[in-house]
Amino acid sequence: MGVGPALGITLGVLVVYMTAGWLLSLVRKDASVVDPFWGLGFIVAAVSYFLLTHGYAGRRVLVVAMVCVWGVRLAAYIVWRNRGRGEDPRYQAMRAKRPGSFWWYSYFQVFLLQALLLWLVAAPIAAAIGGKADPGFTVLDIVGAVVWFFGLLWEVVGDAQLAHFRREPANKGKVFQSGVWRYTRHPNYFGEALLWWGVWLVAAAAHGYWSVYGPLLLTLLLLRVSGVTLLEKSLKESKPEYQEYARRTSSFVPWFPRRGVEE
Repeated sequence: MGVGPALGITLGVLVVYMTAGWLLSLVRKDASVVDPFWGLGFIVAAVSYFLLTHGYAGRRVLVVAMVCVWGVRLAAYIVWRNRGRGEDPRYQAMRAKRPGSFWWYSYFQVFLLQALLLWLVAAPIAAAIGGKADPGFTVLDIVGAVVWFFGLLWEVVGDAQLAHFRREPANKGKVFQSGVWRYTRHPNYFGEALLWWGVWLVAAAAHGYWSVYGPLLLTLLLLRVSGVTLLEKSLKESKPEYQEYARRTSSFVPWFPRRGVEE
């Protein structure tokens, strides 16, 4: 099967997958289940494309492995981080605005929306797995895998350092400014964007340049929609110390801290 039909079938698979997540959220009365479903959903997409298309076996296995490592790690981290916290404040606010209709509203505005975004972002997976069957790995494959690895490393290290900082009761209410967080205010978001650009480079090795809209969309979401912009607003309102940290630290791409910054 070609990549085109596989894209359509996989969209249907993701809709069914997210519908199952929505039903679970109704049982648990907690829409936050969509968060771990996000990372695992890319594994669902990767397996779907693997079963539906044909291409160079080495690249197909490489991409599925990359997606599985990232997806399982992210989902496990989110479940661990959110344990015992109840529903995410974002969904609580949505629920409060629509106490009688949130049960169906969440299906369209939370679960189906994320199914669509996931499908779009995952385009490089389809392009890499079902693309041109080269006789072996190319330079782009290798570069893409290296970029993916460093992106994953940034994300994992950033999450681990922040989790360690938050475990100390004395740090409650403080802003973490050490480790990789000294060079970017959002190393986890930067790492996630970087690793998906790595996946796209592997797709480009299979002549899947068209899938560039996947990492572009994810980067836009992280920078302007659900990532940096939303979190920065909350942090600047709740932590006065964050203002100074923001003035001297890069918001996204890691760079050396600015010194001597004045109001």
